[in-house]
Amino acid sequence: MTTPQEDKLDPALRRLIGVILIGGIMGILDGSMTAVAVDTLSTRFDASLSTTGWVSTGYLLALTVTIPVTAWAVERVGGRRLWLSGLVLFMAGSIASGLAWDIDSLILFRVAQGVGAGILDPLMLTLLARAAGPTQVGRVMGVMGIVGSTGPVLGPIVGGVILQGLDWRWMFFVNVPIVVVAFVLARRTLPAESPEARGAVDRLDILGVALIGPGVASGVLALSEVAQRGSFATWQVLLPLALAVALLAGYAAHALRARRTPPLIDLRLFTRRSFTASVVAAAVLGLATFASIFVIPLYYQQVRGYGVFESGLRLAPFGVGSALVMPLAGRLSDRWGSRNLALTGAAVALLSSLAFSRFDAQTGGLWPLLAAFTLGIGTGSAGAPVIGSVYRTLPGHLVPQGSSVLYMLNQLGASIGIAVVALLMQNAGDDPRSGFHLAYLAVAVGLLVMLVASLFIPGRVVATAEQPAVEPEAERPAVRAGSQENVN
Repeated sequence: MTTPQEDKLDPALRRLIGVILIGGIMGILDGSMTAVAVDTLSTRFDASLSTTGWVSTGYLLALTVTIPVTAWAVERVGGRRLWLSGLVLFMAGSIASGLAWDIDSLILFRVAQGVGAGILDPLMLTLLARAAGPTQVGRVMGVMGIVGSTGPVLGPIVGGVILQGLDWRWMFFVNVPIVVVAFVLARRTLPAESPEARGAVDRLDILGVALIGPGVASGVLALSEVAQRGSFATWQVLLPLALAVALLAGYAAHALRARRTPPLIDLRLFTRRSFTASVVAAAVLGLATFASIFVIPLYYQQVRGYGVFESGLRLAPFGVGSALVMPLAGRLSDRWGSRNLALTGAAVALLSSLAFSRFDAQTGGLWPLLAAFTLGIGTGSAGAPVIGSVYRTLPGHLVPQGSSVLYMLNQLGASIGIAVVALLMQNAGDDPRSGFHLAYLAVAVGLLVMLVASLFIPGRVVATAEQPAVEPEAERPAVRAGSQENVN
């Protein structure tokens, strides 16, 4: 049992967490902020809605392609230099997007911004996991989860507020002062890393880069097209889906073949049962979270007849519930382990989803708000423990790869969730209520999968060696292998 003093995060670690989250929050917000600006941008640039949709899609695909390369680059150039480079690239993309003169230039600059986010988002997980160590990773991921869970919810709200009072360009210019502050603080706070400390770095797996990033991105594109078109049976879906299967199958064959250059992502990670269970649970959390972000506003618009902005605001209880519980769940997972917390959170989220599947236009206004709040509590209760368990199952040198796998599967889970509920809602035709019910039954099925996966997540973690909260990167391994054991 830890004492209250031991339970507190070291001040240096708290500063590091704050600095990293300041830099990472804009990438998370920007992923969903522009979703509310499609009509505005389409009118401003006299472009079709399908073309304007690439402002968001291009950003997401660039982010996805970049993620696996980040796992290699962090060992090549060091976490501090890579973080600062990602901030500079993201800010440059933001400024250029705000200065865009037509829809084509805006899409191009959003791709550059997405590359910056593809560096920052998984690297944020890696830096925090390395700083925390296995005995504090739950608490740290709980704090990070406040940003991760509320960012996608706040993005459309922030975007709507900006569009109501300012020109659309300020959706991108608003990033600039925040990134400048993040850059200055990161230079002062993130520890420098010497080449000797990083040790020998393997050559970049060029073929792996050409296969896995585009493969995952093609899958995300196919799912995005499903959400937009409401059907699988179109060439816009089937072509990228076939390409995704071919590229990812090629990567699997490539990665499992013995050779001198190690694979970009070692698929033998998935032979670790605890790791596989943790990332599957994280993927389902992404599915439930983004499906809810997509479908709850549609419930208020299509079933209850509310306006767009008011519908978006009524999503807030979901984000608030998650943000409130995540730090506590992370702290408890460091004491008690992740398994029971993940099971409890998945069960609460499942019951909330089943409640949503019963709502209609006559349901009292308080009940959907309460269900959204408890759904946030459920996903938040599971989120930090599940992410923390990923890092407790890996030795230090595999932490960057684990971050990449975690983030890619979370993105795929989010895309699957949006695609499935969009398909069900669109195919409901003149009965949006039944489409909404089916959508939340689908989310409930996903949460059942998470319940099963959570049974294989590690139990309580016992530290066997005293570990400082923050060490200079040059003097410590990423996450200490052998510094803990799983107690079932």
